[in-house]
Amino acid sequence: MLAWVVLPMIARHAVAADAYPQRAIRLIIPYPPAGAGDIVGRMLSSRLGERLGQQLVIDNRGGGGQVIATEMTAKAAPDGYTLLLASATHGVNPGLRDKLPYDSIKDFSPITLVASSPLVFVAHPALGVNNIRELVAAAKAKPGVITYGSSGPGTGGHLAVELLNWLAGIKLVHIPYKGAGPALVDLVGGQIQVVCTSPLPAMPQVRAGRLRALAMTGSTRSRAAPEIPTVAEAGYGAYQASLWYALLGPAKMPPAIVKRLQADAVAVIKSQEMVDQLLAQGAEAVGNTPQELETFLRADIERWTKVIKQAQIRVD
Repeated sequence: MLAWVVLPMIARHAVAADAYPQRAIRLIIPYPPAGAGDIVGRMLSSRLGERLGQQLVIDNRGGGGQVIATEMTAKAAPDGYTLLLASATHGVNPGLRDKLPYDSIKDFSPITLVASSPLVFVAHPALGVNNIRELVAAAKAKPGVITYGSSGPGTGGHLAVELLNWLAGIKLVHIPYKGAGPALVDLVGGQIQVVCTSPLPAMPQVRAGRLRALAMTGSTRSRAAPEIPTVAEAGYGAYQASLWYALLGPAKMPPAIVKRLQADAVAVIKSQEMVDQLLAQGAEAVGNTPQELETFLRADIERWTKVIKQAQIRVD
């Protein structure tokens, strides 16, 4: 009797997957238009829609620390017609917030990691440091004196510096701002000494001589700026921090639909045009398997939960 029940269910899934997609797909982007995540999402959606034969409709749902958009995805029907372009915040929120209306792993179907971008440590020239080793030495010589700015508590730049604080045993003092732009303005003006942020707004200031680039936060040197060493090269091999974007769906999506989406998304991500456009944004194209993405997400959540606990950061 059980076989007669299970076989029709398998057949229905197979038919649904073969016919997928039959209508437009909603891609939820948990940030407002024009930001880096929105740009990556639109680059992906237009090309992926062409391969799938259906339009990917962008639904910008910013606010709430990305919880609003993520919850919408978790509660959507697992039919492949609602997807999420998750970001590094997805790996931060479990440690940062006491209560989330979803489980960051169990309530999602991983599809593929789209892109990853390092942050860059930059310092005001008056600080007199040229690399991470010198920054750590200066911080140890003057504990609690050197200040760093970020775009707010729990953001990538904040946590990236707190990870260095933890691994190096130093205390750079956090000054939160309402965005990376104001933090960089004060850094150039000498009101703070260090910022860790996206290379896009920081590198023009470095090239103009107004700031010094100390290190990139990725596991390897960035192809966009290969002359800048990584924090790991300074002797902190466990150090790795990045901005990333991943394609997720609601949990329990049919495996055949996940497979179709992953194959087409990876073909788009690894196309030369997409690789070049992402590199222009300071990001590296990735494109991996659902299993690799799940492993990546679990490791990211574990790392940042430890950092957040160590630094006693809360936003609730």
